[in-house]
Amino acid sequence: MASITGLNGWPTTAGAPSASSASGSSFAGTAATWHSSAVTTAPLAATLRRIERASGALATRSVARMDDTLPWFRSLPADQRSWVTLVVQAGIGSLVQWMRSPVLRPKVTGDVFGAAPREMARSVTLQQALAMVKITVEVAEEQAGELAAPGEESELREAILRYSREIAFATAEVYARAAETRGAWDLRLQALLVDALLRGDPADALASRAAALGWTDLSPVSVVIGTAPTPTTVVDSDQIVDSLVHTGRRAGLDVLAGVQGQRLVAVLGGADDPVRATQMLLAEFGPGPVVVGHAVPTLSGAPESARAAEAGWRAVAAWPAAPRPVAAADLLPERVLAGDTEARRRLVADVYKPLDAAGPTLVETLSVYLDSGGALEGTARILFVHPNTVRYRLRRIGEITGLAPTNPREAFSLRLALAIGRMHGQS
Repeated sequence: MASITGLNGWPTTAGAPSASSASGSSFAGTAATWHSSAVTTAPLAATLRRIERASGALATRSVARMDDTLPWFRSLPADQRSWVTLVVQAGIGSLVQWMRSPVLRPKVTGDVFGAAPREMARSVTLQQALAMVKITVEVAEEQAGELAAPGEESELREAILRYSREIAFATAEVYARAAETRGAWDLRLQALLVDALLRGDPADALASRAAALGWTDLSPVSVVIGTAPTPTTVVDSDQIVDSLVHTGRRAGLDVLAGVQGQRLVAVLGGADDPVRATQMLLAEFGPGPVVVGHAVPTLSGAPESARAAEAGWRAVAAWPAAPRPVAAADLLPERVLAGDTEARRRLVADVYKPLDAAGPTLVETLSVYLDSGGALEGTARILFVHPNTVRYRLRRIGEITGLAPTNPREAFSLRLALAIGRMHGQS
């Protein structure tokens, strides 16, 4: 029996006749080369007639042995097991055809199973297909003494061995071609999913596309945007995405990615610390900033993380000294200046309101400290308090907001939060 991948991905036999042969196959002509020396004698007419008459019994014995020796075969549904029987019979038939014309180069096609159920493509792997080939060959070899006409036993065994060897190699080649095709399709699907995330498509649409890609729904999920390594063609983009996905998997992350012009967008699953996880992927990005959106529980919330990363990507040029990678949350001031309403809302909700709720003393101290250029003694004189009191209040501000007034970068965020919060209070 010779098993290959047909049009629908299900392993099929080589050279077997089929009523659907007119449909053709994209894999035709990919078999290994056959030589006229494969069988050195004239066609064995008597032996071939015996093989044809015994094909049903050979198929039955082969399937029975698969049932005895292959645990995965026993778990197949009844309808798929019946299809396997037909595969074996077609493989035996193709052997007879080849032995009648050994000088012809056989065609590995998907004609036999052109109408096979698509779900069978997920039931039999290359390793399993080759195991089926091996068992069928073993059964045929064991019966060679009974199948061959007197004096033709050695020729039959040689023909079986040569045929099975070449078809096994051809099967592996076709599975490899099919894997490449599926890989290219997966890359296209990844690009569509990334586009959908950035557009903010409904959660059910995102989930269905991610499931088709084998997304394991690791939590949490975050979106990263950086510069692509200057792709020039679709092939270059595919290689960039494939390399990023494999690097992520080696790091224990579930990764989906896509190239959008000069940008490389990645969706990370299973990264408790998205910024730290992105550091392991930096080599896959081009030069320039890499912005990391905040973590969300599931893929359905990924558009929120994507919006933050995209807003940070647009604004990061205003902070030349930004670390690489940088969290989108660390770019709130620049995002506010770029017109990001979400960044404006977060500064009010996360910084100004908690500070205001703690009492007017802290807001006044912060305002005076910032207006005095960060001078501790000057702030104490203006407020008529001891410098240690100012130190205590600044420390409390840092505890409440998570931003230290004594840090120039964080003081910038605090100043913007005060200004926006005061405007918010007047609206």
